[in-house]
Amino acid sequence: MTESAKPLAGVKVVEFGTLIAGPFCSRILAEFGAEVIKIEAPGEGDPLRKWRKLYPTGDGETSLWWFVQARNKQSVTLNLKHPEGIAIARKLVAEADIVVENFRPGVMEKLGLGWDPLSAINPGLVMVRLSGFGQTGPMASQPGFGAIGESMGGLRYVTGFPDRPPVKTGISIGDSIAALWGALGALMALRHREVHGGKGQVVDVALYEAVFAMMESLVPEFDVFGFIRERTGNVMPGITPSNTHTTRDGKHLIIGANGDAIFRRLMLAIGRVDLADDPQLGSNAGRDARAAEIYGVIDAWVGANDAETVLRIAAEAQVPSSPIYSVADMFRDPQFLARQMLEVAQLPDGKDFRIPGVIPKLSLTPGETRWLGPALGEHTETVLDRLGYSPDEIVRLRGDGAI
Repeated sequence: MTESAKPLAGVKVVEFGTLIAGPFCSRILAEFGAEVIKIEAPGEGDPLRKWRKLYPTGDGETSLWWFVQARNKQSVTLNLKHPEGIAIARKLVAEADIVVENFRPGVMEKLGLGWDPLSAINPGLVMVRLSGFGQTGPMASQPGFGAIGESMGGLRYVTGFPDRPPVKTGISIGDSIAALWGALGALMALRHREVHGGKGQVVDVALYEAVFAMMESLVPEFDVFGFIRERTGNVMPGITPSNTHTTRDGKHLIIGANGDAIFRRLMLAIGRVDLADDPQLGSNAGRDARAAEIYGVIDAWVGANDAETVLRIAAEAQVPSSPIYSVADMFRDPQFLARQMLEVAQLPDGKDFRIPGVIPKLSLTPGETRWLGPALGEHTETVLDRLGYSPDEIVRLRGDGAI
């Protein structure tokens, strides 16, 4: 597929962001053909370059996460504390469709890169602003990471077991959810610009709101019934049966039989015709009222069999079930492999390694990995040359500390 055939071909993005939310937002756009120029501080770059597991490269060590998070992006170093660095940033924004930033509200304004000056030089600009609490409200100026968004947004409160403190998920889910909302908002704003006269707008994403938006029936249940959803471990009251069970050989499996017909099929498959034919258990409400009994039956059946047997019987009965995968399990799973969810890429020294595949799967214009996260400032000279800077000017700017 040619570059021009990609769904976001021709869309230009300037990213002022570090770590997770902003960079993940622009990564999504880059995977589907947008030209993303990532602005990084000279000599430092995005801190994510040094997070978690590091791999030796020509300039020291680089995070394996970085290679994925910054794939398909161009790295340009600009000193945003230097007037000429700001001047270059403004030139880039003048020709951009989207700016993505995840600084604390007010930082871009102090740099002269807030919405008003940028929209003045580029009226069609879409500016995606990701922050802990949004651009307005009494907490707007406070720092807020994904963990805070998960806590205030309600996710942490309902995660874990009732007799223990709340727990986090194993990844920075709040940042990633906010990034998805940011990318979606950017595309909606581009669509509006296309249809309604070319005017850009701000996409204001608060991390706590991004999480809050995923919280299902939390709000109406409290407002109408005064009901506060609490931590319930691996079960969710009101949706029965769906739970984690442990097999005879010590494997943990998920079985979700909370559909009426699915529940009946499971009971028949495990030899409990009495429960399959019980009229009270033919609806979710009836099953939920007898949840302890049902989970006891399923626990006993699963515990008497090994994982392979449980999964085979469940599959034959068309009951949703799965082992709880580690990443090692994913590397062996035929479904992951068939859908190219483990792409082969090359590290800077040529060594093959696996990276996550691109989603969603578009049938005509799929996303792809064109290159991995670049070296710091790898594209600075190329981009400045395109903006009209001569080689001598580039040397001067570097010597002055502007790039």
